[in-house]
Amino acid sequence: MADTTENLIVNSLIGEGSEFRGEFIVKDLIRIDGYFKGNIITEGKVLVGRSGVVETDIRAGVVVVGGEVRGSIHADRRVTLLSTCKLYGDVVTRSLIIEEGVVFEGRCTINR
Repeated sequence: MADTTENLIVNSLIGEGSEFRGEFIVKDLIRIDGYFKGNIITEGKVLVGRSGVVETDIRAGVVVVGGEVRGSIHADRRVTLLSTCKLYGDVVTRSLIIEEGVVFEGRCTINR
């Protein structure tokens, strides 16, 4: 299922060089290019950019990681780990895509 244009609108952004600690509850898409520590909850998409460093538990519909994540990821639909990704934690999802070059230390559970 292709993403609609409205699903690609960034609701929230933690920019490169920024730091945020706490809980994010977002409707659509959050992009993290800075540092975040806390929890993220969304039915939409979480995008961790190449410069993003995240210490969190993520609960989302779709998660795409190009940076570093320390914590668990629970995605209802899909997790994509880009070649620059470093993931230290567990993944629970329906679909997992891992590009060559990913560092992944943890467990993965595929739920149909």
